[in-house]
Amino acid sequence: MWIEQDNALTRTFRFLDFKTAFAFMTDVAAAAERLDHHPWWANEYSTVEFRLRTHDAGNTVTKRDHRLAEAIDQLAEQHGAKVA
Repeated sequence: MWIEQDNALTRTFRFLDFKTAFAFMTDVAAAAERLDHHPWWANEYSTVEFRLRTHDAGNTVTKRDHRLAEAIDQLAEQHGAKVA
């Protein structure tokens, strides 16, 4: 579940290993390009943390963020993520 805090949607996912987390991030990058919306994210080994907000809308949460969050959720499920 995405949490809205500090004018951003946030969520953390854990994967089996770094290779799986990296494959997930690669797929998220492709989805972000298609949606023309690029996330802030951090990765440490098998954990990927996201913070979504729309910079050109005054750093607020918009429909674009929610669309990308939905795409990320679908990809996370495909890659076997566990919510951290």
